[in-house]
Amino acid sequence: MSSVLYDTPGPRAKQRNVLFSVVFFVLLALFVWWVWQKMDEKDQLTSALWKPFTESEAWTTYLLPGLENTLKAAALSMVIALPLGAVFGIARLSDHRWVRAVAGTVVEFFRSIPVLLLMLFANEFYARSTDVTSEDRPLYAVVTGLVLYNASVLAEVVRAGILSLPKGQTEAAYAIGLRKGQTMTSILLPQAVTAMLPAIVSQLVVIVKDTALGGVMLGFPELLNSRGTLAANYANVIPSFIVVAIMFIVLNFILTSFASWLERYLRRSKRSTGAVLGVDKVDDLNAAEVGGGFGSGASA
Repeated sequence: MSSVLYDTPGPRAKQRNVLFSVVFFVLLALFVWWVWQKMDEKDQLTSALWKPFTESEAWTTYLLPGLENTLKAAALSMVIALPLGAVFGIARLSDHRWVRAVAGTVVEFFRSIPVLLLMLFANEFYARSTDVTSEDRPLYAVVTGLVLYNASVLAEVVRAGILSLPKGQTEAAYAIGLRKGQTMTSILLPQAVTAMLPAIVSQLVVIVKDTALGGVMLGFPELLNSRGTLAANYANVIPSFIVVAIMFIVLNFILTSFASWLERYLRRSKRSTGAVLGVDKVDDLNAAEVGGGFGSGASA
């Protein structure tokens, strides 16, 4: 049995794949052992360096506040970027050329600029042109940069998701008298959401990770920045990096797991029973409906 990408491997190919897999895992184990030895030589694995993570002060003073700021910036960026990206994605499919031109220019412009530059420009704008305090300015700058960049990326995701639907969906909606706006909101978008969900979740994971850019360049006290303060106080650079990396992995795993569950739920809810009724069944249903109608009329 063949696949679209490659033919089914034969006996020799299977043996070769097994050999490559064994060699890879052996090399990976050797690499992990080498890293472990180097860290042990530098006394980075001693229990004294890991002890702060068993106490509440390291968590309540550094890690949990940093995680809270990371989640706050990511949540605000998601809430704003998702509808904004949907608006621009739909605008790029407009029948009016000037609407498509404006939306396309905005999307391509902000998608071409690195998100870090957007954060820096936003920080300077808030510093020179607004009354935002210096304490709140990093959060505002991080959220603004993430929204501008990710909304433009999500706009392309929305546009691609709608264009991936069969044209018959639109033609059928027009045939029953729906306008384009009604077709978009009632027919196309609900179906495109399931197709777009994996790409949207991938972008949401990027948003969570990109909050660290604000901590590096703007001093935003997110999780990675708070790790630096913790490592400076306890002199445990490597353990603090490992703990924060695990926290990011767990956070993004929860996000992707929820998205996978939501995608399966949406697919199940839109799935029909697939049962095919025969002529006799249809006649029975019609007779029951007619009988029910007469009965209700008589009782009235």
